[in-house]
Amino acid sequence: MKHIRNFCIIAHIDHGKSTLADRLLDATESVTEREKQSQLLDSMDLERERGITIKSHAVQMVHHHEGQEYVFNLIDTPGHVDFSYEVSRSIAACEGALLIVDAAQSIQAQTISNLYLALENDLEIIPVLNKVDLPSANPEEVTDDIVDLLGCDREDVIPASAKTGLGIQEILEAIVKRVPSPKGDPDAPLRALIFDSVYNPFRGVETYFRVFDGSIKKNQKIKFVATDNQYSADEIGTLKLIQIPKKEISAGDVGYVITGIKEAREVKVGDTITDAETPTQNAVSGFEDVKPMVFAGIYPVDTEDYEELRASMEKLQLNDASLVFQPESSAALGFGFRCGFLGMLHLEIIQERLEREFDMTVITTVPNVSYLAYTLKDPNEALPVSNPSDLPDPSVIDRVEEPYIKASIITKADYVGPVMSLCIEKRGEITNQIYLTEDRVELSFDMPLAEIVFDFYDRLKTVSKGYASFDYSPIGMRTSKLVKVDVLLNGNKVDALSALLHADNAYDIGKKMCIKLKELIPRQQFDIPIQAAIGAKIISRETVKALRKDVTAKCYGGDISRKRKLLEKQKKGKKKMRAVGNVEIPQEAFMAVLKLND
Repeated sequence: MKHIRNFCIIAHIDHGKSTLADRLLDATESVTEREKQSQLLDSMDLERERGITIKSHAVQMVHHHEGQEYVFNLIDTPGHVDFSYEVSRSIAACEGALLIVDAAQSIQAQTISNLYLALENDLEIIPVLNKVDLPSANPEEVTDDIVDLLGCDREDVIPASAKTGLGIQEILEAIVKRVPSPKGDPDAPLRALIFDSVYNPFRGVETYFRVFDGSIKKNQKIKFVATDNQYSADEIGTLKLIQIPKKEISAGDVGYVITGIKEAREVKVGDTITDAETPTQNAVSGFEDVKPMVFAGIYPVDTEDYEELRASMEKLQLNDASLVFQPESSAALGFGFRCGFLGMLHLEIIQERLEREFDMTVITTVPNVSYLAYTLKDPNEALPVSNPSDLPDPSVIDRVEEPYIKASIITKADYVGPVMSLCIEKRGEITNQIYLTEDRVELSFDMPLAEIVFDFYDRLKTVSKGYASFDYSPIGMRTSKLVKVDVLLNGNKVDALSALLHADNAYDIGKKMCIKLKELIPRQQFDIPIQAAIGAKIISRETVKALRKDVTAKCYGGDISRKRKLLEKQKKGKKKMRAVGNVEIPQEAFMAVLKLND
């Protein structure tokens, strides 16, 4: 056990995690010349195109140091805030972490939040200053920033460049010397933490785990603590680039197990694996179900594709257990699903995967967060509301609560003003302001999650000229003054365009929605009123004018009453047409509501 090292890499997006992982694989000769490619661990097409890591990966390397063989388990983690639950589980499976900081961009919000996670789990932190070969690099200053943040010595910071391979040997040496070897009792009952699962269409779910106590043997009867299901370990092994089956994996090591599970939701990240006959008494702590933060309706463009969409969603769920969905129907869009996502990036990725991997064209409704409504009849019982049309009538509501988050924004001192006014406009309350250096400020806000869902991130980047970085964590529900704004077209409610908004913003946004829809809805043979309403009260109206044929063209000169008669006749026709006419809503209209501020 004393020759095993488990570590992960934590960094802000684009600070060079995946490239550094490639270099470590090269240096330990875990990759043959033929298998080499950049970002080796990002296996999904989408990950390569967007240049982000979406799923965690684990890989084992062997490093020779002073005649000794060391086994390194590297657990690669996603950097994006939507996937922070996966990051926290991966960190719990390690004893050490490489903290990578870009020498040009210095410390960003994500770096700090992941660092706190690592420190909470008592990991040994090895700071690495990456990209020192860039002309814009600022190694002296950034080293000072790291020393301030960690309280380490300047000598502990390893200057490196994943591109040129500088400093890679020093990093490997530091892992051997500074990361503690795993502790655990090889003779105790089996206790292992699941930190990831991957769905393989041929073999079912492959579960990745880290053994804390005891050992797991091939064909052993095992039990998952959170679900209480028992399985037989048909195959176990370690994860090099390909899987290497083993007879036994003992305490301190990382491996995979295949039990023939067909459904990804039976395997929960953060759960404990133990022996079925002699189960462990203390499960690995900190298991919780992942809760979706953002909800949106996904509907097929063609209603006949409903069953096909269901099948595609189920297949996606096999690979992504954090996707939640249930059937719902809408008067405007027909049958579809209400889906829960971890955040807006997650929603975009799911939508893109549906289009790519399954050729489904879908309409996504306006995303919203999950609220709790309390009625006057029963003010203690909460009704969860994940779709605005589920909200009870305003006359019976006692109060509505919405999720709040703690946001931390790191920006240059010059942009503090614009960033603060943006956050206050989004109903944020400032709780703290710290100068990290004389030029960089960390601002902390409490704000509603709902305000971040739409365009907050884009606008933050705009007001700070791209310099602000942003990270958040949920802090629970708070009561606020929310109203449901409905959109009526030609007097009919369009349920897919309803939104829950704060009472102070309702008029403003209602008006913007009407103006936006007026541009998008094509003219018909009759006038179409577009109205925004709260309950029965209309708060804004725009009209799409009718196309008119000039019926009086053939009456030149002559009697006015003749013209009047023709116009009256036309008006009557229009009125009749309006009574039976229904308005087709183009697909852009559903997405346009997101971009109200453009």
